[in-house]
Amino acid sequence: MKAGIASIRKELAGIYSTDEIKSLIFLIFEKLKGYSRTQFLLAKEEILTPEDQSEIDKIVLRLKNQEPIQYILGETEFYGLPFYTVPGVLIPRPETEELVQWIIQENRNTSPTILDIGTGSGCIAISLRKNIPQSTVLACDISPVCLETARRNAALNSAELTVIEYNILNSVPKLEFPKLDILVSNPPYVRETEKLLMEKNVLGYEPELALFVADADPLIFYARIADLAQVHLKNSARLYFEINEAFGIECSEMLRGKGFSEISLKKDINGKDRMIGCSYYQP
Repeated sequence: MKAGIASIRKELAGIYSTDEIKSLIFLIFEKLKGYSRTQFLLAKEEILTPEDQSEIDKIVLRLKNQEPIQYILGETEFYGLPFYTVPGVLIPRPETEELVQWIIQENRNTSPTILDIGTGSGCIAISLRKNIPQSTVLACDISPVCLETARRNAALNSAELTVIEYNILNSVPKLEFPKLDILVSNPPYVRETEKLLMEKNVLGYEPELALFVADADPLIFYARIADLAQVHLKNSARLYFEINEAFGIECSEMLRGKGFSEISLKKDINGKDRMIGCSYYQP
């Protein structure tokens, strides 16, 4: 196995950092052999079969084209849970785990009805359902591949989840949502001009529909979701967003203008404004 590891390092050098390569090597062998980290360390003297080496070569070739490892392996982990990852569905991010943690901390001992808008893989909705045991969770998206993937991930995690097709910008189809205790969303928030700052593995493979908004109206999804929240949130219910770090103040002001209060702007582990939570009280 040592020769296989050395080959991976050599092939990926200059494309990925040393730490990234180390992580990729473990993920490859975890998928290929089912190894835990301890088993991986203990198995380095093992001789790889020709079939194993062939699979590794295929994975490395795709990695050299900077295809995300999550798509190559077809799976990832989010908030300690397994999730299928397929092209056309945004790969769950560590920053989003922080949003989930915040919601759980504030609502763990309640029995909330929750709606996740733009659910993608279902990672937010499923993680909340699993960690707030008395919750009722709905999740919606516009993308058929996201809807199917969210349903598969709900089944994978034995999470009871209602998945609905819905276009938040056009209110299509017309739906009667129940009164909600929590509304959460990680909508598209990357401006078109920010594409130049993004990595090739994101631009080349992840769905633009889930990432980008026009520079002229970067808060379009937030404003529309806030409007829906005014109609469907219970009195004193909570609205949570993941946001573009550049628009924390603007998003806060938009929410305040729509009647939301107790607005909290939170930083992620990297010190960036990445989350907003607020309350809505019926006028």
